[in-house]
Amino acid sequence: MKRALTLLSFGAVLAFASTQLLAAGNIENGKQKAAACFACHGADGNAVDPQYPRLAGQYNMYIQQALNEYKSGQRDNAIMKGFVATLSDQDIQDVAAYFSSLPTKLDTLQGHIQGDK
Repeated sequence: MKRALTLLSFGAVLAFASTQLLAAGNIENGKQKAAACFACHGADGNAVDPQYPRLAGQYNMYIQQALNEYKSGQRDNAIMKGFVATLSDQDIQDVAAYFSSLPTKLDTLQGHIQGDK
């Protein structure tokens, strides 16, 4: 019985791990799907204008969560809602994989927090 539980637990861990790997997204597909994002966030994910977030190097799951929240309306931004409206779950995973894979140029928050000068 103990061995069966151990094997069952191990199988559950493997299934969970493989699901996480599949959910990671495809970086190359993400680069293509993120083309509309480049105007504001930059092709390298390091937006020059401080009103737009720098996405390069951001946590993959955070980007996915933010995009899903824009899509559901939980985050209220008409521009972002329009961009994410057509994205599938796989598209969101791919875009997040792309931006999270990029090196960030953000070494300090100075000048990147609203109200800072």
